[in-house]
Amino acid sequence: MTQISNSPKSIFMSFERIQEKLKILADAAKYDVSCASSGSKRSNINKGLGDATGMGICHSYTEDGRCVSLLKILLTNYCIFDCAYCVTRKSNDIKRAAFQVQEVVDLTINFYRRNYIEGLFLSSGIFKSADYTMERLVAVAKKLRLEENFNGYIHLKSIPGASDELMKEAGLYADRLSVNIEIPTKEGLKLLAPEKNREDFIKPMLKVKNEIIQYQSEKKIIKSTPTFAPAGQSTQMIIGASGESDQQIMWTSNYFYKKFNLKRVYYSGYIPISHDPRLPQIGTDVPMLRENRLYQTDWLMRFYGFEVHEILNNEHQNLDLDVDPKLGWALRNMAHFPVDVNKADKFMLARIPGLGMKSVHKILQARQFRNLNWDHLKLMGVALNRAKYFLVCDSRDFERRDLTGPQLKSIILQNTTSKYQNILSPQLNLFG
Repeated sequence: MTQISNSPKSIFMSFERIQEKLKILADAAKYDVSCASSGSKRSNINKGLGDATGMGICHSYTEDGRCVSLLKILLTNYCIFDCAYCVTRKSNDIKRAAFQVQEVVDLTINFYRRNYIEGLFLSSGIFKSADYTMERLVAVAKKLRLEENFNGYIHLKSIPGASDELMKEAGLYADRLSVNIEIPTKEGLKLLAPEKNREDFIKPMLKVKNEIIQYQSEKKIIKSTPTFAPAGQSTQMIIGASGESDQQIMWTSNYFYKKFNLKRVYYSGYIPISHDPRLPQIGTDVPMLRENRLYQTDWLMRFYGFEVHEILNNEHQNLDLDVDPKLGWALRNMAHFPVDVNKADKFMLARIPGLGMKSVHKILQARQFRNLNWDHLKLMGVALNRAKYFLVCDSRDFERRDLTGPQLKSIILQNTTSKYQNILSPQLNLFG
């Protein structure tokens, strides 16, 4: 039997090997933006390690504004697929590495004990097969929960094509599961990743959705029923790699939100990484502003009552980069304005540019006691530099109402400074 050396030289070499793996696999994980821990309520039990209640990951922010961190790595960057948009594709000449299951467990626990992290975000390239890879991801989470009594946040990336049995087991140990659909449309996926099948992405999502519903139903009857993926599931898509319009992207998001009860859809601007005629050239700007506009549209759909067809349609297939999507909608629908803040319902108040949902609720509460004027709205935090053109209140002072949408847009832009003002995104027009 071969004996393991415990000499200082052996320990140092082992440390160097782990450190090199960590450098490679942490760097490879940076392209995955679907990091968020909101919704998990796993509490610390049995004097274990960590507490996922209200915690977050990857220097993300929780709902109460706290900044939190996560060990975000790949299990391996070896992959059997050759997706044109992926840095870990099998044809790419890069350094490869793979963690053993126990190495990831040890790293997580050691980093946690040193207060470097509050959880784990674990993804992987696909090596050998989907099930072979998913088994190892599940094994990491299982060891952390059962052997290390770790109660911190765990986000596992589900492997497309993994079996229902493995997805069910994953949900018992992870707080959140996510399958990246990668490209917004079937046609785009076929163009850039012809070896992959869209149905392989759908299958694990459907299984997780059904298991969440079943476990939640059982828990209402049997309180001891374990939680299943308490933070739900999410997905991510790459923006700007395959030529889809914003309209196509948001209809895809809408489908996944409604069909699979997703917590979040993440949008990742494509970073050119290869000389491939199917993709934007290396050196092309990452579409950061477009990505931001898509997130704003996503927010309007989830929290403001907007439907996709109101913001994007055949006449307006791409979002206006100059103004946010709510302002863009208002400028195209001037007939709905001005809105009387002392009379309008919640639905219409939420459509006034410059009013967030917190301001809407403040208005609904405050106007029970008195009519509101400009001073009241300003104290509530309403962005009057935009809102003043779209509302009336208890005041004789008002802005001009005889402006067309384009005229009003010009006035607002002249008085607005955006952090994205100097960003251009040529990727938007590459496939036009």
